[in-house]
Amino acid sequence: MSVALHTERERVLSLVHRHGWNATAFQTLESGYCYSFHGDDACVAYVDTGAAWVVAGAPIAEHAAIARVAAEFVARARAAGRRCCFFATEERLQAAAGGALRSLCIGEQPVWDPREWPVILAGHRSLREQLRRARAKGVRTREVSPTELEASPTQEAIKRLIRRWLATRGMAGMGFLVRVEPFEFPSHRRCFVAELDERVVGFAGVVPIPARSGWFIEDLLRDPHAPNGSGELLVDAVMSWAARGGCDWLTLGLAPLAGDVAPPLRFARKSTAFLYDFQGLRSFKAKLRPQSWSPIYISHPPSQGALISIADALIAFTRGGLLRFGLRSFLRGPNALIRALAFLLVPWTLLLMIAPSQRYFMSAWIKWAWVGFDALLALALFHWLQKPTKGLLTALAVAVTADAALTSLQALLWNVRQVQGTWDVLLIAVGCAAPLIAATVLWGARFSRFRAL
Repeated sequence: MSVALHTERERVLSLVHRHGWNATAFQTLESGYCYSFHGDDACVAYVDTGAAWVVAGAPIAEHAAIARVAAEFVARARAAGRRCCFFATEERLQAAAGGALRSLCIGEQPVWDPREWPVILAGHRSLREQLRRARAKGVRTREVSPTELEASPTQEAIKRLIRRWLATRGMAGMGFLVRVEPFEFPSHRRCFVAELDERVVGFAGVVPIPARSGWFIEDLLRDPHAPNGSGELLVDAVMSWAARGGCDWLTLGLAPLAGDVAPPLRFARKSTAFLYDFQGLRSFKAKLRPQSWSPIYISHPPSQGALISIADALIAFTRGGLLRFGLRSFLRGPNALIRALAFLLVPWTLLLMIAPSQRYFMSAWIKWAWVGFDALLALALFHWLQKPTKGLLTALAVAVTADAALTSLQALLWNVRQVQGTWDVLLIAVGCAAPLIAATVLWGARFSRFRAL
């Protein structure tokens, strides 16, 4: 980090300690942000996408100055030829800005009073059972000191856990407010780990919300093989620690697209469930029995539409544009894509069974060899989705790569000479492209999931 950037961040840190009210405030000290200072006592943290300035939360300023600072920032963005929006704002910004900004609900965040956590546990047997199971498996939690977090075997263990956790994500790594950077300004944050046989299997990173005298569990990660209940046990440790400190406000952050969102966002929640389990995230947070849910908004100037503001925010999250993000996610071989390949193999295998042998294959036994291979491949893919192992995935990737090579060879030596029309050309193209795409997906899954393990 350059000296100038370090000095700038120290200035922002001072403002966060004085005026940090949104859950996003401390997150603006992580990498990737630009800062717009407004006098000596206010700033706005944002990401420049090239077309828009996307702000993390509301301006970091005293309450009376929020509307002025927001208006000044909008004017600066317009002068720079940029659109702008404020992502993950709360009702306080709406009330302060009035008609100067419009807001659209994009989800909600759960809120607890940690002092009431024992009462919550007493009233919910299933939650107590989750904690009991994790403890019975030998999982133990503890707070990691700032000194230990800065440079130690524990820090390295947390880094390995983060890599393993990221490897299980179906989508490519994202930026903006979902970066996992738990070591920035360690003396100002809190860290808890879950350990099993002296191995770190879970991690909770907690950052302050000074103007609320509250805390935000920014990161809650568990090893893919950690015992059930490890995440809940970490939350229990944080709640107990916060209650001992007299904290009365704690959140796990935004559950995107949850709650009473607009119909287009409800449609997005359902139609993209194969990529990201929005409902599952909301359900996990709801299982912890929050005392309330606060609506979270995206706010933008009236001259700028809500849809373009959402698109700008998505580009900020995807670090380089939606197309590049989609390609990176595709090359990771997400489970949804592997499942789709497995299902598509079923009609393809049936099509091979009814295809005329003399027209499409050099001999009948070759046809039935392909039928048997594809049937076994589909069964193996479904099995891997249920019980993912490195060895089976490697074998599948090798087999499908060989399939792609042999299919292309057969097409060159036989099928191109038998073409009788457009339908034949289409079948040959699909037959050659499908295994090539499948091999790319499987090798992507192989390296993204298991190189960190």
